[in-house]
Amino acid sequence: MDFIAANEITGAERDRLLTLEEDTFNDLKAIEVSTKKLSAAVSAFANTAGGDLYIGIAETEFMGAKMRHWHGFKDQEAANGHIQSLEALFPLGSEYSYGFLRAPGSEGVVLHVQVQRTAQIAKAHGNKAYVRRGAQNLEVKGKALEALRLAKGIDSYEKQTVNVSASVVINSPILRDFVKQVVPNLEPKVFLQKQNLIKGNKPTVAALLLFAEEPQAALPKRSAIKLYRYATSGAPSRETLVGVPKSIEGPVVSMIRQADVETVQMIEGINKLGPRGLEPVKYPIETLHEILTNAVLHRDYSIASDVHVRVFDNRIEVESPGMLPGQVTVKNILDEQFARNGMLVRMVNKFPDPPNKDVGEGLNTAFKAMQKLRLKAPVIDETENAVRVDIKHEPMASPEQSVMDYLENHTEIKNGIARELTGITSENSMKDVFLRLAKSNLIERVPDKKGAAAAWQKKPRPPVAA
Repeated sequence: MDFIAANEITGAERDRLLTLEEDTFNDLKAIEVSTKKLSAAVSAFANTAGGDLYIGIAETEFMGAKMRHWHGFKDQEAANGHIQSLEALFPLGSEYSYGFLRAPGSEGVVLHVQVQRTAQIAKAHGNKAYVRRGAQNLEVKGKALEALRLAKGIDSYEKQTVNVSASVVINSPILRDFVKQVVPNLEPKVFLQKQNLIKGNKPTVAALLLFAEEPQAALPKRSAIKLYRYATSGAPSRETLVGVPKSIEGPVVSMIRQADVETVQMIEGINKLGPRGLEPVKYPIETLHEILTNAVLHRDYSIASDVHVRVFDNRIEVESPGMLPGQVTVKNILDEQFARNGMLVRMVNKFPDPPNKDVGEGLNTAFKAMQKLRLKAPVIDETENAVRVDIKHEPMASPEQSVMDYLENHTEIKNGIARELTGITSENSMKDVFLRLAKSNLIERVPDKKGAAAAWQKKPRPPVAA
């Protein structure tokens, strides 16, 4: 095989690697590990969220404590067997890369395998597939393998039939109006048949979501939007829940539109501390709309859970059931496109004034809208069974600038107020911001105010000489 040069790392980088926590994204193995176990690790990373595998980190136990040390291959050629075995299953390319690490004063080279999430199911030795859960590689088979195919978007739940009569969609006024505008020469039933939206006398999941007047009757607990209001900037709790959560139902197009309106109404009246005091919270309508639309159209409908929208004092959380599909990851989501529910996305786009006008550009539009209002970009996070987008009402300005803007309109500022203003949660971290500003001669402590009453004020500028 081709020679792979070793990348030199520093002693500090080596020490960080030796203390690296094994988790969803990182795995460390000794060179004696079997190629079967290595292939299971690579398969698990590829089928979950990607990750890094380091081979050449040994672990010993001393007085009950586990200790790691660098014990790599003698040279690159000594790792040929491992690489050839892995490459037979996971060929070198955009999804898998192989390299070596060398550290000063350390024995041998460590083989570093970088794995990206794959669009297809990656299988290890024995034609077995694995997923990564924490620091474990778990084999998936049977129904779990079917669920993985749905999660990756290889199969789509939208194509499955539902055990209700096709008349639920054939006789729907929503379908009748849609066909008149899109394909006026076709009868509704013929249109559904041509689009494979009914099979025999059963509608598909996509047909119900698109055209049934009440899709939730046939698809309970997996086709609605739940809207909550929490009177807190912290974690949600029953004590901070305001009123009864709203359940927004109906076919997807009208449901998205109603969710837009209901969410905006829920936000109205929320005030947040700003430079001039309490100010009405404002979010770009485009951001809310695009993120809600994505949550509904790209969710995994095989999971019995609704889309959840939680409105807090300082943010909105939109949670969509299912992992990101295909090769899409949190890091590349603005650049990659993969439609888990291709039929749903395509048909929704044919409605008059569709919610997904610019197919594939929705999240980019959401991010740009936040930037225009000088708010921080949404934060996208993937859990084991859902994708959550946090739309935070936090200014792009630095904490220092936020403090100075506040002092333009107020005589003093306390630590608690500054934390609320900047989004910083640690009292000590906020204190560090004050100290940096004081060091720059921009602010000073308010005299005679100490303890809980401690505050800071703008430092008077020296008089200009005549």
